[in-house]
Amino acid sequence: MVARYRWTMKRRYFRGDAAFANPEIYEFLEAEGYKYTIRLPANTVLQERIAWLLKRPVGRPPLDVRRYYASFSYQAGSWNKPRRVVAKVEWHPGELLPRVGFIVTNMTRPAERVVAFYNQRGTAEQWIKEGKNAVTWTRLSCHNFKANSVRLQLHALAYNLANFLRALVLPTEVAQCSLSTLRDRLVKIGAKIVRHGRSIVFQMAEVMVSRGLFQKILAAIAALRPLPPARC
Repeated sequence: MVARYRWTMKRRYFRGDAAFANPEIYEFLEAEGYKYTIRLPANTVLQERIAWLLKRPVGRPPLDVRRYYASFSYQAGSWNKPRRVVAKVEWHPGELLPRVGFIVTNMTRPAERVVAFYNQRGTAEQWIKEGKNAVTWTRLSCHNFKANSVRLQLHALAYNLANFLRALVLPTEVAQCSLSTLRDRLVKIGAKIVRHGRSIVFQMAEVMVSRGLFQKILAAIAALRPLPPARC
């Protein structure tokens, strides 16, 4: 993967969880010119560096989450040089102890932006998981890389179309449903076709989708159509 994109992309980034917290990986990414953010397991030395943030804030406990950030240089015993570590401390209402996380990085962004960049890893993993379950886009059985690339792009197109449906035309009560749920409730539903002289009627059970909800979806889809040109 690194060799494939070595000369085709100027900006390359790497995000990884604590399983990638390995000095050999840091050195490899630095040699390849990658910017990285990798979760770093907590230890006593790291916690001592942010001890001033681990004290409960003075005053009445707040009703919202309080977040604090810190950035410092740190070198573990197995590292060949010091590296930047970003810490995030969150105080949640009703919790006695704070939630603490450490990230090792070679980015120069402010600490809050480094954390925001790293947090996108979880969001991306949720999208990947949803794509695997909803459109099975990991089913790439071709022996040729380019053929598998085309199949993956077709799966991604199907995913995007379904996501457009969810974002643009779904009512509020089902707008947060996963694509797998929408597929089972809106697409893979049984219907009986009744033909009349001038019309065709689709009879569907209201167990999964009610008539009112289905009408809202159809009305929202119709509203996306462009207006006909005005007549002079």
